[in-house]
Amino acid sequence: MKTKHHSFSKVLPVIFGFLVMGIVDLIGTAINYVKVDFGLNDSTANLLSLSCFFWFLVLSIPTGFLMNRYGRKNTVLISYIFTLAGLVLPFITYNYGIIIVAFMFIGIGNTIIQVALNPLVTNVVAKEKQTGTLTLGQFVKALSSWSGPNIAAWLAGSTLGWKYVLPVFGVITLLAGIWLWATQIPESEKKIEVTSFRSTFALLKDKKILAFFIGILVLVGVDVGLNTTLPKYLMEKVPSITDVSHADQLKSYYYFIVRAVGAFLGGIILMRVSERKFYTVSAIITLAGMSILLFSSTQSSILAATVIIALGYSNLFAIIFSLALKHLPQRANEISSLLIVGVSGGIIATLLGVVSDTFGTQWAAMAILALIWLYMIWLIKPVNSSSNEAPL
Repeated sequence: MKTKHHSFSKVLPVIFGFLVMGIVDLIGTAINYVKVDFGLNDSTANLLSLSCFFWFLVLSIPTGFLMNRYGRKNTVLISYIFTLAGLVLPFITYNYGIIIVAFMFIGIGNTIIQVALNPLVTNVVAKEKQTGTLTLGQFVKALSSWSGPNIAAWLAGSTLGWKYVLPVFGVITLLAGIWLWATQIPESEKKIEVTSFRSTFALLKDKKILAFFIGILVLVGVDVGLNTTLPKYLMEKVPSITDVSHADQLKSYYYFIVRAVGAFLGGIILMRVSERKFYTVSAIITLAGMSILLFSSTQSSILAATVIIALGYSNLFAIIFSLALKHLPQRANEISSLLIVGVSGGIIATLLGVVSDTFGTQWAAMAILALIWLYMIWLIKPVNSSSNEAPL
């Protein structure tokens, strides 16, 4: 295989796409605002997560077929069209039904971009730089994840309202599409054989691919669960926090900013340090943060735990994704589409809403997230063995 030496002019528009990918993290924030706007309970409000993340379950595999037929770059461009449509709709008409449809379009667009953008990175960087580059992409995504809730919180306190954050991201999506469209990016040199649902799901017979797939389910489920639950947990534990926009802003500063910093530093460190060591430390740090969070009852201790969780979490998605692509590089499109089915783990936010309503406390939802995270500790062994594999 030839070594890739592409200029920044080709790498940058691909990395910029991670800003659009991060738009999906606005869903957790939007749910809290929509809940207030329409007087919904947790169970009903969290159904909005289902309208978005359901598509990761349904469309990830077909997106792999789309990549094989039209190429990775063109598939990413298609994702921008759906995302832009979802961002425009609520700005035109604002009601609960339109929000569901808008989140559906955002979910479809985000499914497509998450399947196609990660493999597109491999078209513009050398294999040995892929993990670090994907992690830097997650840094850019984290910047988007942080800015969305903060812009929404600022707008919520103005005469405009939180939903005016949507056209801001709409402009970003439009610019990303134009930039990528104008950039010539080579597709994979090898033609991949025609794939099917059966051949894609057959990848789960590989024990490592199966382990990584479940890991993505857990990672996204915990991330979306924290994004949705943490502001309500703060309001429940800290009586002085009574406004959802204030709670959401705190979450953004102490979770998404720290994740962005962690991803940036991780992208640099992973150029030199093995994924095995980095994954092990990160998974344990995250578990420690979750344990502290469960026993925290003050604002400072909750936010300190949030910082620990964010630092630990920030590079895990990129590590797992990169290891899976390296494990079977000749089937990168199929692996990417299969792993992104795991992003449907974000549906767990719906379950957490039912749990918190049933037990009357957000602590129960947080406890479930901590229990789920134990899988990531178990995953240390498969990650170690993958890192020790000889290059294929």
